[in-house]
Amino acid sequence: MQDKRKVWLIEMINIFEVAETNEMIEKENLDVRTITLGISLLDCIDADLKLVNEKIYHKIYDAAKDLVATGEYISDEYGIPIVNKRISVTPIALVGGAACKSPEDFVSIAHTLDKVAHEVGVNFIGGYSALVSKGMTAADEMLIRSIPKALSTTERVCSSINVGSTKTGIDMDAVKLMGEMILQTAEATKEQDSLGCAKLVVFCNAPDDNPFMAGAFHGVTEADKIINVGVSGPGVVKTALEKVRGENFEVLCETIKKTAFKVTRVGQLVAKEASKCLDVPFGIVDLSLAPTPAIGDSVADILCEIGLEQAGAPGTTAALALLNDQVKKGGVMASSYVGGLSGAFIPVSEDQGMIDAVKAGALTLEKLEAMTCVCSVGLDMIAIPGDTKATTISGIIADEMAIGMVNQKTTAVRLIPVIGKGVGEMVEFGGLLGYAPIMPVNSFSCDAFIGRGGRIPAPIHSFKN
Repeated sequence: MQDKRKVWLIEMINIFEVAETNEMIEKENLDVRTITLGISLLDCIDADLKLVNEKIYHKIYDAAKDLVATGEYISDEYGIPIVNKRISVTPIALVGGAACKSPEDFVSIAHTLDKVAHEVGVNFIGGYSALVSKGMTAADEMLIRSIPKALSTTERVCSSINVGSTKTGIDMDAVKLMGEMILQTAEATKEQDSLGCAKLVVFCNAPDDNPFMAGAFHGVTEADKIINVGVSGPGVVKTALEKVRGENFEVLCETIKKTAFKVTRVGQLVAKEASKCLDVPFGIVDLSLAPTPAIGDSVADILCEIGLEQAGAPGTTAALALLNDQVKKGGVMASSYVGGLSGAFIPVSEDQGMIDAVKAGALTLEKLEAMTCVCSVGLDMIAIPGDTKATTISGIIADEMAIGMVNQKTTAVRLIPVIGKGVGEMVEFGGLLGYAPIMPVNSFSCDAFIGRGGRIPAPIHSFKN
């Protein structure tokens, strides 16, 4: 009799969990944001550029040809929306270094990546990247200088450059160059409101296993192929918090943790199933509250539910720190392999609540920078005036990299200088990239600081051996 009761209880719990998950999917915008297949291209290295491109094409095609169909099968089988199917590859500066003698050679690899991404049906492929936190090789610099042309002549290629780390400091020569390349990318894609910059991100302490774009690349310490899943549910967290309005911080934190646990379990299920179907090892689940422009799918709305009138009000950084920490704590209890970025994202153009806060004057670039000290990424999807100087962009990058370096966390910058538009005008990027008001930037000069060149040393607490 006792055994029957146990079975009945387990069945009731499972039925409850299924019903609860369905509610989260149907009414609260829970989704698996991406299944990302990481692919090592180290075995594609060759001195012959034509052979490199052929090897890259065949390696990716063979590995990823069933990725989209697998994602659709899992979505249909379990009723879980899987929004994106993506690929990340080994940083191309490493893969193309022996063959590429000019930026144009690297662009040919970008075209190969775009072609195979289109043919296997993924919406983005990440890894047009270089890791230059302590200095640039000739290949690194050529790849970076190729970015404007690569992103303006491809549709699905994403680029990321890691210019700093807690262990090595910040490569200020790379920071200066990236300010120039962001502006050139904006100019090269000005007919699309400088959309190329939405596919370009600058990192400090970039993780090797991030499934989210535009920053995903397949780290050199990873297996030959790996499945990483990014799951998201700002609407689920907000709905849970609506039920505990007025309660103390202990109740608030417990509610966020329990919700993050449930959301991460969904990601774990999808990751395991995709791993089995594709016969590729499971890597990590990245539980990141990644907003979309859809109403009710906003991190800013969570901050308001915690007790703020608008994102950007006094208390915003503390509320975001609490949210980010509880999401991580809940996530790590749900999966042994939580990784990537895992926490809360604050991309302005992709979050209706953030957009509203900027339009109301509650949220400024400086306040966003303060918030990045405690969230998962950094200054993300922020539209700025098209006449912003390259050195000013480099200065903003340097500030954000310093936050990551000193605080031993990942930080990033994805700025979009919209050519031909100024403060207060709106820019439409479309789809998950959303839309945004163009935000003002500090007009005082940092030219002499950026012009010094060299490297900012690692902080003293980086010496842990």
